[in-house]
Amino acid sequence: MDEQFAMEVEALAAALDQLDYFGILKLPQTATPPEIKEAYYRESRAYHPDRFAAYPDAAFREVVGRIYRRVNEAYTVLRDDQKRVKYAADLNGPERAQKLRFTEADEAQVKEEQKRKLEEQLGQTPNGRKFYAAALADLQAGRLDAALRALRSALMYEPGNARFKEHLAQVEKQLDQSRPKGDSFKIK
Repeated sequence: MDEQFAMEVEALAAALDQLDYFGILKLPQTATPPEIKEAYYRESRAYHPDRFAAYPDAAFREVVGRIYRRVNEAYTVLRDDQKRVKYAADLNGPERAQKLRFTEADEAQVKEEQKRKLEEQLGQTPNGRKFYAAALADLQAGRLDAALRALRSALMYEPGNARFKEHLAQVEKQLDQSRPKGDSFKIK
């Protein structure tokens, strides 16, 4: 092992707690997923503990192990688009020093946001989701009247769901357009 690398390891270990994940992977915050992956593989190879398994200095091996774990931690966060966006926003916020590491609380917040968005798309109650899924299947099959009934049923369980209301309005409009002009019959 050369002295230059040993000095680099010591310097990195000393600054490890002040570096953000982009700094650990030696990337700008604007790095793309392919650049992140390339940087991870580069740094992972450089600090992989197996490279130093036979090295006699146990303290040095431990330092390399710490660096390698942070490289993996950085990649785990930065490769995920949603985590990377949240992490970058936290870094640019007023509490930068407290947000250098992505914590379990951050992970829970990202997952909760994903769950909320999914519920927004598919419904928040089991029956609301069931009727909404049936309405989508009916729409795909061209059964507008059945879709209309299913959407109204979904809205009984989730009267404030904007997505359900939007689809209901679209189906009603399609039904109005598909009926002959003299036909004033409307399903209510």
